[in-house]
Amino acid sequence: MTDQSNSLKAAYFTLGCKLNFAETSTIGKILSGKGIIRAAKGEVPDLCIVNTCSVTEMADKKGRRLIRSLASRYPDATIVVTGCYAQLKPDAVAALPGVDIVLGSNEKLKMAEYVETWLSDRQKRTEVTPVFSISEFHPSCERGDRTRFFLKVQDGCNYFCTYCTIPYARGKSRSGQTEDLVAMAREAATSGGKEIVITGVNIGEYGKDNGQDLFSLLRRLDEVEGIERYRISSIEPNLLTEEIIRWIAEESRAFMPHFHIPLQSGSDKVLKLMNRRYDTSLFSSRIKQIREMIPDAFIGVDIIAGARGATAGEWEKSLAFAESLDVSRYHVFPYSERPGTKALLLGDVVSQEEKHRRVAMLTKVSDHKMESFMQKNLGMVRPVLWEHPSGEGMMHGLTDNYLRVSSPLDMSVINSVSAVRLESIHSEEHDLIEGSQVGKI
Repeated sequence: MTDQSNSLKAAYFTLGCKLNFAETSTIGKILSGKGIIRAAKGEVPDLCIVNTCSVTEMADKKGRRLIRSLASRYPDATIVVTGCYAQLKPDAVAALPGVDIVLGSNEKLKMAEYVETWLSDRQKRTEVTPVFSISEFHPSCERGDRTRFFLKVQDGCNYFCTYCTIPYARGKSRSGQTEDLVAMAREAATSGGKEIVITGVNIGEYGKDNGQDLFSLLRRLDEVEGIERYRISSIEPNLLTEEIIRWIAEESRAFMPHFHIPLQSGSDKVLKLMNRRYDTSLFSSRIKQIREMIPDAFIGVDIIAGARGATAGEWEKSLAFAESLDVSRYHVFPYSERPGTKALLLGDVVSQEEKHRRVAMLTKVSDHKMESFMQKNLGMVRPVLWEHPSGEGMMHGLTDNYLRVSSPLDMSVINSVSAVRLESIHSEEHDLIEGSQVGKI
């Protein structure tokens, strides 16, 4: 890279999923290797790197709002926009004030090349490969300024759920090579990493494009010395096999009792309209298997409120099903109309008012389940990985079963696991437990 880069500072902004965070962290490492350092808090950046999401219309709005804010705050900075919104609507992104470079999904991790060209000619660019022409897989395993590493093992999706734009933003499913991913996990351990979150768009599809398979990858990763914890960020219920659940429960050394499983609707009719690949019977059986084998496991579930086809009767079925499941928390999303999706051809549109009402009801169900799960854990001693503190006086960490815990700051235990007694639910942050250390593990 040119000598101009040696004095440049970059600020990074990520919207959306853990996969986006993993890729942003990798971009930061690549640019750092080219002499572009991360701007410290309060510094004015020369480069603003924005990694966008487009899973909902609200995600698009957040992206536009962030870009406009950056253009206003840092008028002299070069703004580079990438991610799903950039892939889906590159012209709209390029037209936003202050945007200099727009890069699609395939160009994201080649950002250093485009920045170098920009430094030499200052010509605005939009580089987006047609999504179904993308065949490359770009692995990443980084932590940025966090404690946990994020290992990208898979990208893209072949499912084409009727409400979803992700296949059009990420392309077809493709996977990394097991040996390469295991090597990245070893490198993370050498760098002092203790926990790795396994990320992807449809992780359960890992290896179906290259003759490998997810279960074999998980077992290989479990053997990596130095990594004390793994979490699977999200996995489809039809791809979370009983074999994997039983292995985590009985044999795995480092995979945590933590599952994130998308449901999206508790109505079989709506699931069919969504083109989901399971029904409520299969979903409930997966939850039952986890609870029987790993009673203390955290189970997070995605659910959409107000999708097309979710008539009053189907909504009542969905709500009753959600209430019946022994899960820890629901991540509730209002249905968002996405241009180009097949859901737009369906009838039975749910009004915005009714959609908000359903979101509120599901949120109440979620709050009740989360409080119940936390109450069951009070008084227990659980292992907590303490994360790098972002403020003064207190430190925070996650139990093995994904409960957030706070305790007085003790720098000697940061990035290590200690036994903690879970004592009380925080009076203001109701998803936070206050605990006290009882020993280092």
